[in-house]
Amino acid sequence: MSIYVGNLSYDVTEEDLQAVFADYGEVKRVHLPVDRETKRMRGFGFVEMSNDNEEEKAIETLDGAQWMGRQMKVNKAKPREEGGDRRRNFRN
Repeated sequence: MSIYVGNLSYDVTEEDLQAVFADYGEVKRVHLPVDRETKRMRGFGFVEMSNDNEEEKAIETLDGAQWMGRQMKVNKAKPREEGGDRRRNFRN
């Protein structure tokens, strides 16, 4: 399982996020996507922990918590939908 962490400050680093989640268990991976054009952080990230119990505890505790001046949104990450042509709804 992966955890989605939203409404993050644009100044947050992977190390910052790892430190917050480390209070709930072993953090295996942190990923903060960046915008392709601006290379700026997009305001959300993903955290993977070593087991489901640790992830559940982190989600329950951190969802809605104030951190770096923002209220975090923390929940189970949903699988990314594959493909999808953005133009499919346009008519020729």
